[in-house]
Amino acid sequence: MRALRTAPLRAVHRGVWGVLAVPAALAGLVSCTGGPSLEHRGAVTASPGDSRDLAIGSAGFTESELLAQMYAALLRQAGYRTRVLTVGNRELYEPALEAGQIDVVPEYAATFADWLNAKKHGPEAAPVASPDLATTMAALRRLTAPRGLTVLAAGRAVDQNAFAVRASYAAEHRLRTLSDLGRAGLPVRLAAGDECVQRPFCAPGLRKTYGIDITAVDPKGVGTTPAKQAVQNGQDQMVLTTSTDATLDQFGLVVLADDRKLQNADYVVPVVHRARAGGPRPAAALDRLNRVLTTEDLARLNEQVDSWRRLASDVAHNYLVSKGLLKRS
Repeated sequence: MRALRTAPLRAVHRGVWGVLAVPAALAGLVSCTGGPSLEHRGAVTASPGDSRDLAIGSAGFTESELLAQMYAALLRQAGYRTRVLTVGNRELYEPALEAGQIDVVPEYAATFADWLNAKKHGPEAAPVASPDLATTMAALRRLTAPRGLTVLAAGRAVDQNAFAVRASYAAEHRLRTLSDLGRAGLPVRLAAGDECVQRPFCAPGLRKTYGIDITAVDPKGVGTTPAKQAVQNGQDQMVLTTSTDATLDQFGLVVLADDRKLQNADYVVPVVHRARAGGPRPAAALDRLNRVLTTEDLARLNEQVDSWRRLASDVAHNYLVSKGLLKRS
């Protein structure tokens, strides 16, 4: 699950991590850096590099591990020696990425842009991400370039906040979108994290953007089993989850479309260390995945690991083979 921050709301797995699998050399380097080495420099002018030995970073939750495994396999097929390092905290892996101890990480455009912006300008800095992908990517690239990082093209998959209701409830009231729910004027008790009370992408945004009558926030967490069960049994009417949640069917829930784009453009993007992996060949290898991986695909892959208990490396390999991106082995 992902961590809740100012924007957008995230479940626990994108910010507050449990076990960290950090190689000793990497941990030592990170502990000595004390922050970004390029914080006060101008734009990096070094030529994009093409190291033959690439470390792929994973943030330690299922989706990040799947993406890292797919990146590693595609780069390996393109002729690189690859290894996956699990570094479960952005505060650790981002400085390591700048330092060249990690060469490639899967990131989320809007979340990473606002995180870097807050790191540079302070926690009260106005958000730079938006629901528009082009605007968000431009802001992200302005923030990463001085740090020696290159943001590659965004793919089709997006992992952002989503709101789900019971399928029978949606059918009864003819709800397909959040706008439909607002027009219906129904009182809605929302199962979410307690931060939802004040976060602009949660209860306040639902009221302001959609006119939804949020009567209370039931603090059961983001996309947790108790939160989904509360909607399933009618205790709550809606749950905050994510767009790659593959378990909604098990609880008889359906997502209402964010038709007025309350949520920011949190598309999956590879971020690379420019001097080691900023050349055209790594970008070409990773762009092959961008062209096929969808939000629905990512949800199904998460389900195979989280619900079916399959290894992320096996699930990633099988997906790439099924899409013709990797040769059978």
